[in-house]
Order: sequence, then C-alpha cells, then structure tokens
Amino acid sequence: MSHRNAPLTPTGRLRLARCVVDDGWPVRRAAERFQVSHTTAARWAGRYRHHGADGMHDRSSRPHRSPRQTPAGIEADVVRLRHEHGIGPLRLAARARIAASTAHRILKRHGLPPLATLDRATKEPVRRYERARPGELVHIDVKKLGRIPDGGGHKVLGRAAGRQNQARTGRGYLYLHTALDDHSRLAYTEDLPDETAATCAAFLKRATAWFAAQDVTIERVLTDNAWAYTKNTWRNTCHDLGISPRFTRPWRPQTNGKVERFHRTLLEEWVYHRPYTSEAERQAAFPDWLDWYNYHRPHTGISGNTPASRVTNLSGQHI
Repeated sequence: MSHRNAPLTPTGRLRLARCVVDDGWPVRRAAERFQVSHTTAARWAGRYRHHGADGMHDRSSRPHRSPRQTPAGIEADVVRLRHEHGIGPLRLAARARIAASTAHRILKRHGLPPLATLDRATKEPVRRYERARPGELVHIDVKKLGRIPDGGGHKVLGRAAGRQNQARTGRGYLYLHTALDDHSRLAYTEDLPDETAATCAAFLKRATAWFAAQDVTIERVLTDNAWAYTKNTWRNTCHDLGISPRFTRPWRPQTNGKVERFHRTLLEEWVYHRPYTSEAERQAAFPDWLDWYNYHRPHTGISGNTPASRVTNLSGQHI
C-alpha cells in the first residue's frame, strides 16, 4: 500500500512510465519531472514494459520461499489443539514445543481470532448487538450482596474480626434489582429485601415509571430464567404495562451481558470502592454513584459517551 505522502501513487507511476516508454522521454528527465530518483523512475518504466498498467501496483514483500517456516505438521497440530481445547499461544507453544510468537503467527495465518473475542462455552465468535433506540430492550437482573454489619466487615476489621461481627449482628443479604437500557446503558437500581415474584413485579412497575420520566418507553424486557420471572405474576405485570417479556437461553448469562457488566462496574466502583463501616454508610453513597454513572461517567461501550447523552430530550443531562 502506498504511503499517503508518497510522490507516486499507482496513477502517478503509470504517467511516469508512459512518458519514458510511450513518449520516449529520457529516464533522468522523467525522474526530475516527477521528483523521484533515477532508479525509481527506471524501475517503474521497466515494470510497465513487462507487465503494462497492472505492474504499477505494489507487490507483496513476502518472500517466494520460506525454508525456515514452521512445518505443516506442527501447524496442523497447533490448529487442532486450538479447536479442541480453546487455549492461547502460550499454552499451545508448550504443547507443540515451539515459541509462543510462532504459535501466535500460526493462529493469525489460519485466521483464528483471539480468545477474548470468543464465547467460552461454544468457542464461537461472540455476536455483539445494540438496539437502535432507547426502550426497545431493557435488561433486568438481580445482584445478591451481603449486608455490612454495624462497625464494619472484614475490609475494616480484618477477616477474623469481621466474621465475628457478621455472626454477632447477622445482617443477612440485600438484593440489587437493576433495569438497564440496551441502547443507552441508562440504569435504574433498587436495594430490595428479596427476589420473589411479587418483589420483581413491583420493581418492574417502578422501573417503567422511572424510564417514562426520562422519556423512554420500555417495549421489551430481557431476564434470565430465574423462578420469579417464570411466574404468572411477572407475565401479568408485563402484559398490564404493555411490555413484551423475553428470556435468555438456559445456562447462557452472556445473553444478558450488558446488565451483568453493569453489576461488575457497580461492584468495582461502589460496593468495594472503599471500606464502609455500616450498610447505611454504603447505601448513602449509592445515589451519588448512580447519578455519576448515568450522567457524567464516560462509558467505553458507547464510544466514551454518557448513558444520559444517548437518550433524546433527557432533562438535566448536561448539568
């Protein structure tokens, strides 16, 4: 491929070569006219004589022979091991007794993508999608967390003392219910005491009202196959709200990956961001974090935009 600042593109090379071959210009005169060296002008003129206009394009720099290339048998073993075990260059190199860089080149030569782009279960390329408009699909999931006892847990008191304090106070668990818009990544989360069908249905009603306040009308919701989402309570609530329920494939949490990823971000940036001395202290920090996530935090999955910026007419998004 020609460099963008190259003095001769394929079209320019053809003009130079025709000046020399067809019009009889001296090579040095053509080189001066097109501002290239004498040898460059002679090379393109020679290629034009032998190959015509097709010879003006760049040739591959790959050598005609590669006597030290990895034998075909070893390459076949590397490809077979990759398909059978789904392992990367380092482990392939150990099994095939070659350098890791060699294993990497073999994988690249055979068009095998990096493991990070493959589904772990099927070893097939991950199919990524994004709905065209806000509300077209909302992902819903629940994250179960242990409550922090008064005085702090193991992150404040140490593992032994934290375990004793937890056993003494017996604070139990909390359930974070989240509704996340597929297109914008706008999120609505509540801390609820359980994940029963009635609780999930009531959460959906409040989430629908919250999104409506943001000018987003929920059309479909996607959940896993948890017990609460398979009951008539959930289905009837969806019907009353005019929402179509959808379910992930069994044993495939990747289908609901956007809300799963949101929960991971939530854990990193709020739940475990700093030591808390009580559950009340942690909960008090949550509204500010969620506001930061929705309105101010650049989201790498949407080209560095904020979730709020992808929702049309959302008030207060530039505050």
